[in-house]
Amino acid sequence: MTALWKSGGPGARDIFAAFLCDETSTGVVRSIAAELGWPSEKCQKGGLRSAVQSLSVTASPNILMVDLSESGDPLSDINALAEVCEPGTVVIAVGQVNDVRLYRDLINSGIHDYLLKPLSSGQVRDALAHAQAVFSAPRVHDSGAAAAHISTAVIGTRGGVGASTLATSLAWLLSTDHKLPTALLDLDIHFGTGALCLDLEPGRGLTDAIENPSRIDGLFIERAMIRANDNLAILSAEAPMNTPLMTDGSAFVQLEEEFRAAFATTVIDLPRNMLVNFPQLLANVNVVVLVTEMTLASARDTIRMLSWLKANATQTQVLVVANKVQPALSEISRADFEASIESKLDFVVPYDLKAASRAAKLGQTFAEANPSNRPGAVMRELAQAIVDTGDAREEAGRTASAKPSLLGKIDFKSMMPGARKKAQASAQ
Repeated sequence: MTALWKSGGPGARDIFAAFLCDETSTGVVRSIAAELGWPSEKCQKGGLRSAVQSLSVTASPNILMVDLSESGDPLSDINALAEVCEPGTVVIAVGQVNDVRLYRDLINSGIHDYLLKPLSSGQVRDALAHAQAVFSAPRVHDSGAAAAHISTAVIGTRGGVGASTLATSLAWLLSTDHKLPTALLDLDIHFGTGALCLDLEPGRGLTDAIENPSRIDGLFIERAMIRANDNLAILSAEAPMNTPLMTDGSAFVQLEEEFRAAFATTVIDLPRNMLVNFPQLLANVNVVVLVTEMTLASARDTIRMLSWLKANATQTQVLVVANKVQPALSEISRADFEASIESKLDFVVPYDLKAASRAAKLGQTFAEANPSNRPGAVMRELAQAIVDTGDAREEAGRTASAKPSLLGKIDFKSMMPGARKKAQASAQ
């Protein structure tokens, strides 16, 4: 079986490690690790305390399996393990005590799963598969921080409608006019023009992220992204045409999550085929800019995509933008187009060939090269609409947080096993 993750080189976190007390359990786990393409030597003899000693001097792996069989006080030892584990590590405990109360206490302390000995191959395989899914899923940050971030996906209904032109211009406007730290993610892996529009070399950051999802963290983002100006950084690629896109999409989701932590706003240039293959990319997107043109084919695809977004991305605000519009030469009039999609166009960007040529020659985004013409002005209005959406969400969040909550009156930390012990010790 092909490994889903690859080691990230010197200094990178290992994919997996196990510390088990008996040879039988070690043999079962080693065989499953070999199936997954993980190094079997990472399955070591020793229990939870051995894990604590080892991880106190080395980086913790993505997935950690520890044996509690020789631990006299599992909960206390788990707390010691938490002190040496890096954030994000998925921990699976193994033991021989079949006790519901112990299981609940372990889960409450942060353990992902508890497996009862003797271990079976199917049991271990399922637990590791679920741990992979948990590690690949977006990490949850503080809700207040998430509310402040604006994530915008720019999607073209057809090739050539100018979605990439709008995406780069919006990212530049958000970073300059609005002074927002902005990430531009160009997901056209083989033919993206995001870096080209900004007169930059794309680098290998995005391809490295796809090949090594486990390496994606704040430090990786800092090193991999190309700086366009003080507030704008881009992650893009020009992957070789003989290199197919081999990913389950977890790298893209993880990148979005890291951007939410590192930037005030994200602009994603999202090809429509990526939307089909990886619909999870819109799970945390706040605004979708759907770029269309006044043609019959684009009207058809606008209808289909609006329907899909209504069913699969209910949390997003959709802004329909007709780009490169020439009223006298349009295949469909604006009135007929709006009637066919059963929705008004939110913005209409006029066609200006000279302005587009000027931007290309200067190596600048369309909005930067054309600050005063009508298409540039509409793009600025669109950028303002995106910022206004973020302000409205933040205000709604403050209003909701101001309301009293029954759950908010409960001190969950005081109910944790470790906290109960500390309270008892203090009382004595």
